[in-house]
Amino acid sequence: MSGEIEINADTLTSPAIPARVADVIAGYPASIGTQLLRLREMVFAVAARTEGVGPLTETLKWGEPAYLTETSKSGTTIRLGMPKSAPGNCAIFLNCKTTLIETFRSQFPDDFQFEGNRALLLSATAPLPEIPLQFCLHAALTYHRTRKRGA
Repeated sequence: MSGEIEINADTLTSPAIPARVADVIAGYPASIGTQLLRLREMVFAVAARTEGVGPLTETLKWGEPAYLTETSKSGTTIRLGMPKSAPGNCAIFLNCKTTLIETFRSQFPDDFQFEGNRALLLSATAPLPEIPLQFCLHAALTYHRTRKRGA
């Protein structure tokens, strides 16, 4: 374990963290793990208030916490982790074949750093840009549904 991260189930509004996911988060440096828990909480909060998303599946993909809309199939997978290119930061990884990062780059050029067409980079210690992040998570959680409507 890289740092001590306290996972207090009493303060979370999201479901209990699966043991394998909790172990991965606990393996990050404390500041990264704490920020990843905040991001996790935000993913579940946005999903809960977005019509048509339904329950999320929380699992590991490529060894990182991942959130899938398996039931509704409304969105693309969201992964949380630490980018190799910027190890002091957190990342929200999205499928690189989507147009999501391109959209976020044009709409929020000053709120995030970006890694190619696959990730939003966030400081592990600064407050999260909540409004832009909620927009981005909503867009990811509804990506397939939105694309079908536009087609």
